[in-house]
Amino acid sequence: MPKVVRFHRTGDASVLQLDDLPRPEPGPGDVVIDVAAFGLNRAEIMFREGNYPQYAPELPSTIGYEAAGVVAAVGKDVASVAVGDKVSTVPSFKMGPYWTYGEVALVPEHAVAAYPDRLTPAEATAIWMPYMTVYGALIHQAKVSSGDHVVITAASSSVGVAAIQMVNAVGGITIATTRGANKRDFIRAQGADHVIVTDDENLADRILEITSGKGAEYVFDPVAGPQVAELARAIAYQGTVFVYGRLDPKPTPFPVNYGLSKGLTLKGYSLFEVINFPDIYKRGIAYVTEGLARGDFNPVVDCTFPLEQVADAHRHMESNTQTGKIVVVTSPS
Repeated sequence: MPKVVRFHRTGDASVLQLDDLPRPEPGPGDVVIDVAAFGLNRAEIMFREGNYPQYAPELPSTIGYEAAGVVAAVGKDVASVAVGDKVSTVPSFKMGPYWTYGEVALVPEHAVAAYPDRLTPAEATAIWMPYMTVYGALIHQAKVSSGDHVVITAASSSVGVAAIQMVNAVGGITIATTRGANKRDFIRAQGADHVIVTDDENLADRILEITSGKGAEYVFDPVAGPQVAELARAIAYQGTVFVYGRLDPKPTPFPVNYGLSKGLTLKGYSLFEVINFPDIYKRGIAYVTEGLARGDFNPVVDCTFPLEQVADAHRHMESNTQTGKIVVVTSPS
């Protein structure tokens, strides 16, 4: 029987375990994938802890949004993929009934997409969560265009890397931030126009300096917390701060003074604003697919772990030392 990652209680990474389960039978509209690799996301850590804001796990629960592998079986009415197709998954389903962590994954048909032959399975796990997240905020909603300044905080993450590449592709000017100088060279190598090391430099002052005092038109921020006030100080008139995470657990106050004086928009955003709307979702898939084909988008893998060390992979993500996507591979090959 294939090994599938589950947790029988919420908690720290130690609750993750490998369970031998019968191979799933696909229901109508479902796809079973023999997994070569799966990627990690912050949402899965919150889900494992019981803190995911979208829904709670039903224990024991499977887990996972992103995987790459080969289609092993399809359910009734599945028409877009066939057994033997090489695919990766789009995070557009509910974890628990569906999952990607394990030697086999079960996902709905709409969550399956092809990926270019030039990418390895590990790289293919780093496509859809990062690039679709960025697409929904910066391309679909903000419509970032040539000359726009975009501040990308926590820029060494897989989503940060995708944001740098996507903004660069439309001619925007990327201002990437990181706490420590040890990640500066990595971020520059991803194509960031400017890198701000917040442990050594004042965030708002540097953004204003880079933008000649005007401020950045957009901020793309997974950190939240008190830093939002500094970002608001450095936003352009009628600029927008997209907050798509809460890495800083401290409260995030609305900076009323800048909100009034600048017409600031402080917007909470999640990938569900893409996947809950079929037309936007389809456009996003097409946009990312075209960017991959052109070579504008290149997923970056931080490191890989064997399946037996999935808990260690979660601990590595919680250390905040990664640069790119953390990936678990199901076999040495």
